[in-house]
Amino acid sequence: MSSHVRTVRPNQMVALMERAAHIKKMLEQGEKKPYKDVIDVCWGDPHGAGMKPLTFVRQVLAACIYPQLLDGGNLPMDVKRRAQKLLRWCDGGSVGSYTNTGGILEIVENLAQFISQRDGVPAHPENIWIHPGSQTSLTSILTLLLSSEATPKRGVLVPVPGHSTVPLSVAALGGVAAPYFLDEERGWELRADELRRALASARGVCRPVALYVINPGNPTGHVQSRKSMEEVIRFVAENNLFLLADEVYQGSVYDANSEFVSYKKRLYELGPPLAHTLELASFHSASKGLLGECGLRGGYVELLNMDPVVMPYVERLFHLIPSPPVTGQIALELMVEPPQPGDPSYPLYMHETEHTRRTLVDNVKRVLQVLNRLPAISCQPVRGGAFAFPRLHLTTKAIRKAKDAGMQPDMFYCTKLLEDTGVFVSPGCEYGQKEGTYHIRFCIMTPTDTMEELLRRLSAFHLKFMKDLS
Repeated sequence: MSSHVRTVRPNQMVALMERAAHIKKMLEQGEKKPYKDVIDVCWGDPHGAGMKPLTFVRQVLAACIYPQLLDGGNLPMDVKRRAQKLLRWCDGGSVGSYTNTGGILEIVENLAQFISQRDGVPAHPENIWIHPGSQTSLTSILTLLLSSEATPKRGVLVPVPGHSTVPLSVAALGGVAAPYFLDEERGWELRADELRRALASARGVCRPVALYVINPGNPTGHVQSRKSMEEVIRFVAENNLFLLADEVYQGSVYDANSEFVSYKKRLYELGPPLAHTLELASFHSASKGLLGECGLRGGYVELLNMDPVVMPYVERLFHLIPSPPVTGQIALELMVEPPQPGDPSYPLYMHETEHTRRTLVDNVKRVLQVLNRLPAISCQPVRGGAFAFPRLHLTTKAIRKAKDAGMQPDMFYCTKLLEDTGVFVSPGCEYGQKEGTYHIRFCIMTPTDTMEELLRRLSAFHLKFMKDLS
């Protein structure tokens, strides 16, 4: 089942990370290299890649953390009102106090209102929990679904390529991560016939209990169509699986012909009995999209159609998780309830968010233009998400050189790219890929000038690399 998936050995990725950090330090200490800095686009961290935080978000956070700012005249009135309201929701009027395990009640209620408006169907606060990031939410649900003592082992169908930490979490909990392959030649499409193949293969080694989907895709940048989502929903229902929908990039869709639709909304569009029976957990976060507040650690999960017998176990497990950081909860609140027309902060907020959108759309266009003109590299359309995931068509000599160095070919490419140009990207083998294919992943959520410099360095390196190893 896993013999057709190329995965990187963790120690190689750690070594690459450590080398990038070491080169940064060397440059800071004045050591001369052919480049002046490291362009770190290995992670989906917009602020780490140079994008600027939204003024409204940071003003409210600042006032909540240091309420004395409310006494001055430097903050817009709507910022002050919002901070005062948020502080009233905190015990003792301080963000330093504990909150309910599942989050501040008023913020959870606002998340429910946001989901209801997004999908056109009700969302209930009792089904929503805030956690320190969406990954914590996902791991918690996996804990419920999997058991190290189960015989046969329980399995989760996971996308390849896909988020690199999910298979590790499944394995750590005693389960089996069973791969299904996204179709690169069709723009990384998720196909129902591949799900059926993967399920049949998985049943030879485990008992599949769940399907994990990422929409918009990471690292692939695909956005699912309604037809594809319907096929997934019917597949899940027919095979009595639990659906895990990672939707953290829902605010990042760049393609004019693509639209984000939540799995909950698509499920309700199909109507009963599916809408009332299919078990679904959907995840969102303040780390992604226009906010990009990765370091504040705020995410949530909404559960739908959970078995009433199971719900007490869910609540018991969630109450074992430490209460999420208040600053992360505030970020979620500001994400789902931004300034409105007529508010003093609205014009600047709209200017900043539109600038960010235009920057990302322009970056996507430039990435596709530049990479698809280079020899021996190709990139499928990036319709959403935070990453480009181009394919490297490496020569036999390059592959042999990598094997001589004890590396996967795309890890070898990334290592050379970092050493020669200071561009830090991650290899496709970290996310799984079909045997005989090689990729790199890099974040597109960067300022325009950073992206142009990245593409300049990458292009020059790629041409030389392919020439030297032709």
